[in-house]
Amino acid sequence: MHRFIRHSNEDTCSSIGMTNEADGAVARKADGKADVLQGTLDLMVLQTLDSMGPQHGYAIAARLEQVSGGALQLNMGTLYPALMRLEQRGQIKGSWHTTETNRRARYYGLTVAGRRQLAREKRAWDQMAGIIQALRRGPA
Repeated sequence: MHRFIRHSNEDTCSSIGMTNEADGAVARKADGKADVLQGTLDLMVLQTLDSMGPQHGYAIAARLEQVSGGALQLNMGTLYPALMRLEQRGQIKGSWHTTETNRRARYYGLTVAGRRQLAREKRAWDQMAGIIQALRRGPA
C-alpha cells in the first residue's frame, strides 16, 4: 500500500517522502506543488548524481526544484537522511570539499553499486509506468 508523506516547515510548501521502494508517483495539490509517493526520492537523487556528477545536498535539492519547475521543494530534514541512507547502502559516497562560495560541504557521488541500483529502479519505474498507462487506456 502506498501513502503520501509530507514533511514540511515554514520554508517549504511540500517535500518528498523517503523509502527505497521504486514505484513512486507524483500527485498535484491544489496549490500546484507536488507531493511524491514513497519511493521516488532515492531514484531522483541517484539520477541527479548520475546526470550531474558529485553534488552537495543543497545543489541536489536545487536541481530537483529546477527540473520540476518549482513543484518539488525539498526540506533538508528529508534530503539529508536520504543521503545518509544511500551512503550507508554504498550507493553513494560522500567527501568533504570547498564549494564555489568557499564553504565546506559534503559532496556525494554515485558508486558502482549506486549505478546498478539506479538501473534497477529505472527498470521498475518504467514497468510501473507502463502498467499505469495500460490501465489509463482502458480495455482494448
